[in-house]
Amino acid sequence: MLKWFGAGSFRHGVHPPEAKDATRDLPIRRLPFAPLLVVPLSQHLGRPSIPVVREGQQVVRGEPIARPDGFLSVAMHAPASGVVKAIGLAPGIAGRMLPAIYLKPLPGSTQEVVEGTPCPLDATPEQIVHAIQEAGVVGLGGAGFPTHAKLRPPEGGFIDTLIVNGVECEPYLTTDHRVMLEQREDIFTGLRFLLAATGAARAIIGVEENKPDAAAHLREGLPEKLPVSIEVLPVKYPQGAEKMLIEALLGRRVPPGGLPASVHALCVNVATTAEIGRLLPHGRGIQERVVTITGPAVRHKGNYHVPIGTPLHFLLETVGVEDDLSRVFLGGPMMGSAAPCLDVPITKGTSGVVAFTERESLTTQVVEHPCIRCGYCLDACPMFLDPSQLGLLAANERHQEMADRHHLMSCFECGACAYVCPSHIPLVQRFRVAKAALRKAKAS
Repeated sequence: MLKWFGAGSFRHGVHPPEAKDATRDLPIRRLPFAPLLVVPLSQHLGRPSIPVVREGQQVVRGEPIARPDGFLSVAMHAPASGVVKAIGLAPGIAGRMLPAIYLKPLPGSTQEVVEGTPCPLDATPEQIVHAIQEAGVVGLGGAGFPTHAKLRPPEGGFIDTLIVNGVECEPYLTTDHRVMLEQREDIFTGLRFLLAATGAARAIIGVEENKPDAAAHLREGLPEKLPVSIEVLPVKYPQGAEKMLIEALLGRRVPPGGLPASVHALCVNVATTAEIGRLLPHGRGIQERVVTITGPAVRHKGNYHVPIGTPLHFLLETVGVEDDLSRVFLGGPMMGSAAPCLDVPITKGTSGVVAFTERESLTTQVVEHPCIRCGYCLDACPMFLDPSQLGLLAANERHQEMADRHHLMSCFECGACAYVCPSHIPLVQRFRVAKAALRKAKAS
């Protein structure tokens, strides 16, 4: 039986330092075009997009340069007006080479974006879903799941509540905060499209209480007759995870292995919602996204509109970094990934770039010790797993047992267990290795 509660919270979780003061009050600025943009064809879960341009071809900003390869795929668009220099391989955040389109912006390229066929607000659900796929929209919170693919409930199911995730619980990041303050009308337009596509009767925008200005701003501009409420939640990590947010707002717990649709809910990131509202009325595709660029090593911290495909080295050169730059995370320090090199490009799923100096790296270098069975990780895990036992099994490569008996695949790698571990065991890294081994075994 489904339970209904007011805005509350979920059980367990942690409270890492927020570290948002440096950028929370800085308006979104625009990063210039890099001399060469690298647009990966696999910026989403699912099949890579298929190029529809050739080397040497001139394209206009916003023009489609790759089409979806099936339903679980999205289109790609030119982030700048320029010339296609090459179609080849480029480094990805996971360290693998991925197919990509290399685009050289033309000198004096403007921010003008080509328009396509607008999608009206009274379009059918099928037309809206198709328009979102053609606009190249994926989850901008970092997951990269194609948004259109999650809008249709399973056969015989229904969605009664749409949740817009404005929590942004990851330390350092303020992207969603600024989007809520500066793109309010786009958010409400996007909500109209999403409500029409899902058939949900109402929507809730969840905002943590460390963003009171954003919650107030949304409430002040809330259109009449739009079935949307703004709920303020206590600050806790990882409240931005969709299963945790559904539990906090609705009191519904998504079962292990289940999807939000199994409890008649759907969760969409607030920046994703704003992009839908910004793009669909003009028939445009994603060419850029808002990225928080911050961390002790960054000189000109801020929130920036960054063209998709901007190489990380150009971004860091533009904002300026300290000489003793040591580590760079794409995303936040809890769930983000350390960049394997500075040639990786910004993708649709890059919500933040957090750079640390050698000083922070030295202070965080610790020695791993044996598990002391303190139980801190059990108290922290929002999915009620046993990270201690999983870690021991992972160390002995008993991967199948981790999945079969200890629900490894329910872990969404929030990092709460590793954060509280007094023995400094790299639990999340072990879980990722175990999952990769299981996927490889299944594929073979």
